[in-house]
Amino acid sequence: MKELVVISGKGGTGKTSITAAFASLAQNAVLADCDVDAADLHLVLSPKIKQEQDFSGGKQAFIHPEKCIGCSKCAKMCRFDAITLNGPGNSLIAKTYAVDPVSCEGCKVCVEFCPVHAISFEAAINGKWFISDTRFGPMVHAKLGIAEENSGKLVTLIRKEAKRIAQEQKKDMLIIDGSPGIGCPVIASITGADAVLVVTEPTLSGKHDLERVAQLTANFGIKTLVCINKADINSEMTDQIARDADALGLKVIGKIPYDEAFTKAQIMKATLIEYTGGSISERIRTMWQELVYQLG
Repeated sequence: MKELVVISGKGGTGKTSITAAFASLAQNAVLADCDVDAADLHLVLSPKIKQEQDFSGGKQAFIHPEKCIGCSKCAKMCRFDAITLNGPGNSLIAKTYAVDPVSCEGCKVCVEFCPVHAISFEAAINGKWFISDTRFGPMVHAKLGIAEENSGKLVTLIRKEAKRIAQEQKKDMLIIDGSPGIGCPVIASITGADAVLVVTEPTLSGKHDLERVAQLTANFGIKTLVCINKADINSEMTDQIARDADALGLKVIGKIPYDEAFTKAQIMKATLIEYTGGSISERIRTMWQELVYQLG
């Protein structure tokens, strides 16, 4: 089984649209949406959820109001101002202290210093992850909660489950829609992959983003390929990015012109391959064939 990860230096480059198009061209693949902070591959693939599970990426403090004596030590010790006197009363006091789950950073200081052991350290539910069926095969995806963290841990979980399904069902490929940028979720997405396709665009920020991503993938020794999307909006910058990629040892396997079909296909909940058989579709087919060749 080969593992392909599609990433970008920033959001909005067309990464997910291209990933969805690859999903429609692959014959025997498992799909994974590892862009858990802003997952949207499901908007095109309309997955039918088969399994749903909570994701716990860490722990948070919880004050048991029946045990609280209102001494305020927890509130004084909390450097994140996550504990306030707004909990329900008990037989001793009219109000107890309570933890704001959004502000709590899970440092456990309040748990350790509570004189009456009224605070427990419990698993926090940070989101949900799903195993689904799509018209192109199995898909593993997730939804991280609002203001939640540990997205890298969730990405690792999604990849693990997607690999398990691929092995059980004897799939030839795992196609991953990775996160933009170079942060923790991106590192969790690409570690151990067979190849990375970086989708960029012909702008100055796109040029710099590609350089940063190239440094990251080079550190992991991963074969890195490049697609320049919206290539015709600035042909001079497209040529510059192609030269920079060559200097970095990266192979540009696709230059995709700007086309409103990207947006129209999303509105129809269809991939570009399904939506149009025009030149834009043929360019993506050609890029896919080169990807398959590069993956060996």
